Amino acid sequence: MLCKVDRLSVVYRTKAGAQHALRSVSLDIVAGEKLAVIGESGSGKSTLSLALTGLLPEEALVEGSISWPGFGFDPVAGRDIGIVFQDPGSSLNPVLTIGDQVGEGAGRHLGLDRRAAREKAVELLARVRIPQPENALGAYPHQFSGGQRQRIAIAAAIAAGPSVLIADEATSALDTIVQAEISTLLEDLVKNGDMTLIFVTHDIGLAASLADRIAVFRTAELVESGDAQSIVHEPQAEYTRQLLATHIDLESPRLVGVSDAR
Repeated sequence: MLCKVDRLSVVYRTKAGAQHALRSVSLDIVAGEKLAVIGESGSGKSTLSLALTGLLPEEALVEGSISWPGFGFDPVAGRDIGIVFQDPGSSLNPVLTIGDQVGEGAGRHLGLDRRAAREKAVELLARVRIPQPENALGAYPHQFSGGQRQRIAIAAAIAAGPSVLIADEATSALDTIVQAEISTLLEDLVKNGDMTLIFVTHDIGLAASLADRIAVFRTAELVESGDAQSIVHEPQAEYTRQLLATHIDLESPRLVGVSDAR
């Protein structure tokens, strides 16, 4: 087992009172798997991502625990855990070149000098299928499309060779075709790089096409989890059935759109 989440609760103090972001969540994450964490906005799935990476804000009140027996130590975000966020326009610095941003993680965590870090950046950009990666080094984020910017953000996230890659709504700001392309890229990276993928999304159709296992969240609670096929074909929770109803033709159970786009 890579990670064990044990009765994790996260509460934020607000002017309206205490707001529960997670309520007593227990979840095991297996090394090498593709785990989809799904739910609507406010369900707690992004809070779980922040908790896993140790990036919860200081005002968060936390109970329960997260342990990493697969590491044997507390992993470091950026080195052991790579993170890809929803909007690459926010995660990429508009005034720094692509080469500097992609090479930064390799330089910091792998101890590479500037020249070696830029060579690593070319390798990474090629890996995420950016055309003419050598020419991309001196370019800036605004010179690329949204899908290309997300590929660059993924390259930066995997620069230090992390064992875990968390994609937090990494495809939700993209159109359907680009969304499928990025999902395929993430799947290939995990397959070829011996990484564990935690894919956070509100789209159960996309999750089912990509993941080995699915964890379903609603209003700060984990309502059910299991292998993807069981969740799709034999959901136990009414909320999961409601999510599936928006993606599946019940007369001929098949996920709509995702498999066709891929």
